[in-house]
Amino acid sequence: MLIRNIETVKTVDWGNGLSRRFILDADGLGYSVTDTTVRAGTKSRLEYRNHLETCYCIEGSGEVVELDGTSHPLTPGVLYSLDNNDPHFLIASPHEDLRLVCVFAPALRGDEVHSLAEGVSSAY
Repeated sequence: MLIRNIETVKTVDWGNGLSRRFILDADGLGYSVTDTTVRAGTKSRLEYRNHLETCYCIEGSGEVVELDGTSHPLTPGVLYSLDNNDPHFLIASPHEDLRLVCVFAPALRGDEVHSLAEGVSSAY
């Protein structure tokens, strides 16, 4: 059995926020669980080429936007799943951070960060 506390897990500044990485590849479960904060007013173009990701909003607000412009509002209780390695924009509201619990499969190593260059998707 694994027991983890947010105060002691690996915390990574991924570019536009923090990712608290509760479950990693080394744990041998085949998936990762993170508690991710997206800083208020930020916009990140992301694409997970090697992982599928599901995120559940637990705090704050924002939106996930498909590259064709389709926007999906994010508020507490809303879940989205990137089931086709979908490139997307993750946008936090200008007035508050967005907080998500995320599951990645396969699992993250734990040291991944984004390269948030304009016009290209950050991928890992």
